[in-house]
Amino acid sequence: MSRREAKLVPWVPHQGTVFTKGSKNGFGPIFCLFLLMLSVTSIKMAPIPDLKVPVIWVLGGPGSGKGTQCDRIVAKYGFTHLSSGDLLRAEVASGSARGKELTAIMERGELVPVEVVLELLKEAIIKALPTSTGFLIDGYPREKEQGILFEKNVAPVNLVLYFEASDETLVKRLMGRALTSGRVDDNEETIKKRLHTFNTHNDQVIAQYPDKLKKGRKWRSSWRIRRTVVSEIPIAAACLRAERRGERTTDCLTLSTFFGVLMVR
Repeated sequence: MSRREAKLVPWVPHQGTVFTKGSKNGFGPIFCLFLLMLSVTSIKMAPIPDLKVPVIWVLGGPGSGKGTQCDRIVAKYGFTHLSSGDLLRAEVASGSARGKELTAIMERGELVPVEVVLELLKEAIIKALPTSTGFLIDGYPREKEQGILFEKNVAPVNLVLYFEASDETLVKRLMGRALTSGRVDDNEETIKKRLHTFNTHNDQVIAQYPDKLKKGRKWRSSWRIRRTVVSEIPIAAACLRAERRGERTTDCLTLSTFFGVLMVR
């Protein structure tokens, strides 16, 4: 394979080896590009096979502190933090046609089509998978159908962390952030629409896991929330590894004991 051809075929996890057929008439690069297109399509459509690391959803209204808690978990356990919002904003910044469409949707405070969010998340997971110890999916799912499609097409979720705060608190936090963020969705009118949208769909998301719901006390200090959240992560990861080895331990009789919805109030 020539250097020119090699540039057209990046290594893609779980997609096998890509071969190309060289020729003097330039058929090699064309054939190579065709295989690359097939590979990208398979990434978007096929479930990730035998995912051996925990997948954790981190839920909460805009401004609830999800990102801050995720940063602390990443620092302690080395998980990969994927924010659906960050992925969407990166797509907007790219200037692509899809990015322009997303800009209009976000400015109106509406939900982005589930297919777009799922596609961006899956691509990011596959890219980080070779070196990741686990995934924190921040701000996803935002509605019931998103969660169903994620588990069907990407991987089962192992733990759901939910941070709850009043609308009044969230508006205050977001308006403070708006002074420096420069984000198109950080204005009072759009913030209220975002909160309304979140509240409308969130109950349906949580209701998908009635047998796994765990309710906690209402903590006010950030350090107590952090201590409670991070205490769940090593237990969840250890139980998942033990279960996949076919082992049972005294600390985790079944995965469902620990892998549920942790509701941090």
